[in-house]
Amino acid sequence: MFYVTYMLSELRRRSGRTVLTALGLALGIGVVVTVGALSTGLDRAQAKVLSPLTGVGTDLSVTRPIKFGNAGPAGLGAREREQLERENGGARIGLRNLGEPGSHFSQDNFLSTSHLSFPQSEVSKVRGLDGVKSAAGALTLTSLHIEGTVPEQPAQPQTGPVGPGQGGPPENIDATARTITGIDRARAAIAPVTPGQITSGRYLRARDEAVLNIAYARRNGIEVGDTITISKKEFTVVGLAQMPIGGQASDVYVDLLTLQKLSDRVGRVNTIQVRTTSSKQLDSVAAQIKRSFSGSSVTTAKDLADRVSGSLVDAKNLTNKLGLALEIVGLVAAFLIACLLTLSSVTKRVRELGTLKAIGWPQRLVVRQVTGESLLQGLLGGALGVALGLGGAAIISAISPTLKATVAQAASEGPRLIGFGQGNVTAGSTQVVLDTPVSMGLLGLAIALALCGGLLAGAVGGLRAARLRPADALRHID
Repeated sequence: MFYVTYMLSELRRRSGRTVLTALGLALGIGVVVTVGALSTGLDRAQAKVLSPLTGVGTDLSVTRPIKFGNAGPAGLGAREREQLERENGGARIGLRNLGEPGSHFSQDNFLSTSHLSFPQSEVSKVRGLDGVKSAAGALTLTSLHIEGTVPEQPAQPQTGPVGPGQGGPPENIDATARTITGIDRARAAIAPVTPGQITSGRYLRARDEAVLNIAYARRNGIEVGDTITISKKEFTVVGLAQMPIGGQASDVYVDLLTLQKLSDRVGRVNTIQVRTTSSKQLDSVAAQIKRSFSGSSVTTAKDLADRVSGSLVDAKNLTNKLGLALEIVGLVAAFLIACLLTLSSVTKRVRELGTLKAIGWPQRLVVRQVTGESLLQGLLGGALGVALGLGGAAIISAISPTLKATVAQAASEGPRLIGFGQGNVTAGSTQVVLDTPVSMGLLGLAIALALCGGLLAGAVGGLRAARLRPADALRHID
């Protein structure tokens, strides 16, 4: 107890030097806290933009893209070509076969224009791979709705899907397209649309319910509680979902089994969402999927990150490059200041420390005295540094700088129908308000670094004090 009291009294007696040493350490610790909080804020802002790769909580998205060559789809076997033709061959408008001239008609066709469907059993295979926590299948299709009046004298029937460069339908016939995704309601956490993305209403609970992309609903004046018709089946709109940029956006989301039946694709999906057991397993799981699933294409969060640009990314890159260097420089300078001040203090206390040795203090007690004082100064410097760091973080949060993130549209691997694609990645820009959260772990690290600085300064000062001899004290007696 005597030694602690003596340490405190010595620090109070030399309060100016104590405060100066503590402030030197505090500056370095304050830089660490502020830069650490800024880095955490940038990480969270970037994660907010990148999280909806294919759905919240999804790490990988698996598809089978169709590669088109000069002679049509390339790399497909005879059975796969037959399946592709069967799935997309129904979108033919034969006006002569729609009814009597002047009668009203309505026709729906489902197309998978850029992704090949595959058996739903592939989902179970992926779910059984090492490192896979969960996997869910989804089916995304373009629904081509054609409605109007059969012409009196129909022109030569069109033999392909209505689209750019094909003249379009007659004036009395409307052709509209919308993307529809069937989701596995039992695995909503990794579905293309999740409960967390619902902004109005609720999530799917039954097979005759639908969730709409809020942008699509606004364009068409649809609200929660309304009904929509898909291939002559009515669905009740129970929720509206916000599709953030970078997420896969469809216009309508329904139950997977229901869409499979409506589109005559029972037991088939064209997307698998995968959740891994940890982020370290991403590359391993992606490699396993590519080996076990022939022709598959695996999209990861890194693929999305490569398409993100803007001031958010620039700030993050700058922090990654300069933040660590700034922290190191600040700490080195703070530790150097503490060591120099401690050495200076020991030099000025030659008479005092030499006298302690002369009256019987062993060398270890003298070293402990100097080191203990430095540790207390380090603790004080850590507290001041935390206060400075919290102040810096609070200033940044108060300013609330707005950063911009832009996600570019992924390159298309096949033709799109009337501007709609299957599982379109929402391109565009978003603004993120930057905050600077300070965690308890960061504060603990700051205090630990301050104590390390005090310990280092104490070791340097203690080494100097250990070399003092009682005779040195006598030289300084006037």
